Amino acid sequence: MEDKRVKRRIVLVPVPAQGHVTPMMQLGKALYSKGFSITVVLTHYNRVSSSKYFSDFQFLTISGSLTESDLHTLGPLKFLMKLNQICETSFKHCLSNLLQEQVNGNDDIACVVYDEYMYFSQAAVKEFQLPSVVFSTTSATAFVCRSVLARVNAESFLINMKDPEAQDMVFPGLYPLRYKDLPTSVFGPLESMLKVYTETVNIRTASAVIINSASCLESSSLAWLKRELHVPVYHIGPLHIAASAPSSLLEEDRSCIEWLDKQKPSSVIYISLGSLALMETKDMFEMAWGLSNSNQPFLWVIRPGSIPASEWTETLQEEFSKLVSERGYIVKWAPQMEVLRHPSVGAFWSHCGWNSTLESIGEGVPMICRPFTGDQKVNARYLERVWRIGVQLEGELEKGIVETAVKRLIAGEEGEDMRKRAIDLKEEA
Repeated sequence: MEDKRVKRRIVLVPVPAQGHVTPMMQLGKALYSKGFSITVVLTHYNRVSSSKYFSDFQFLTISGSLTESDLHTLGPLKFLMKLNQICETSFKHCLSNLLQEQVNGNDDIACVVYDEYMYFSQAAVKEFQLPSVVFSTTSATAFVCRSVLARVNAESFLINMKDPEAQDMVFPGLYPLRYKDLPTSVFGPLESMLKVYTETVNIRTASAVIINSASCLESSSLAWLKRELHVPVYHIGPLHIAASAPSSLLEEDRSCIEWLDKQKPSSVIYISLGSLALMETKDMFEMAWGLSNSNQPFLWVIRPGSIPASEWTETLQEEFSKLVSERGYIVKWAPQMEVLRHPSVGAFWSHCGWNSTLESIGEGVPMICRPFTGDQKVNARYLERVWRIGVQLEGELEKGIVETAVKRLIAGEEGEDMRKRAIDLKEEA
């Protein structure tokens, strides 16, 4: 009889960065729970390993010469562009090998799911006539922004983006986003960013788009994408609620949980600015002074390498240690979801990456928003103006502004109202 095996293998292609790896692995867990076999295709730069959480996944590494030193030399934007140039051929070879394994009796490939920023995947998918799905790990609104920016007149857009008077103007068709809220990058010129956006929003022959979001958060943006993309758009988030998949690329310091256990309910401000943001020494001190003056306990993640010209906090003056030692607890990295669901945490000071935003909403925790680059600015504006569960700190950091923001969210009536709205959003999500 003819062999009519059901195709049950999903091939995942994540971007080698924490904010992209985490939701991709959560998606893998969700699909695995539905009976699919999972193959994760990594580049040499990826540091995801087959830990106990993913022991049933197959991990393959495609050849490529980019290293961590290349990332520091090129910067994230050029690194990503070069990665797409050099990985196309090696990914074709990888898929060819997987298809050969099918002949030998392994699960047939049902679909390739690739991160929108790994657009090199589409050439191989097309050559082998495999179904493919684009996975957007940012918000639907950020996807809309990229789609709009990919179509703008580059010359006039660049002029407006460099005009200080235009920064506070609402961008046409994207209310309440202002020019300065658009997902531009600090990691490269605007021209390069627009080229990358043109690639990411071009879904080519993909049969669908998956977005890690929910209709209760972004109904209008999701509706826009469904109209414009002409393929099904599946909003399946927040993924971390449906499929927990610990995939931190940095070692987590769990001692902070014991410290949180000793604090009063909803009293702690948790501070983590993500895996890429950099902090100037001046801003570090303004934050430390403001946090100290707020008289609230705080858990502060200071990532190694996040302070320019310093491995960690060793270059900061003794004054810094005195400011943070009385009420603060400093770690290099924290188990974030566990921290956010801890009863002592009352607010989250964040760079507003999409994963952090969803995790905070998922635990009903209001946010202090200090975006660094890209879609973080979009998310921060929505947290403050649309969902009304955040306070955005704009411009220069100053200790008085920091102190006021912490008190507003932790001790004030406004913070209590935000907590109620955050909990309502949590229930909907």
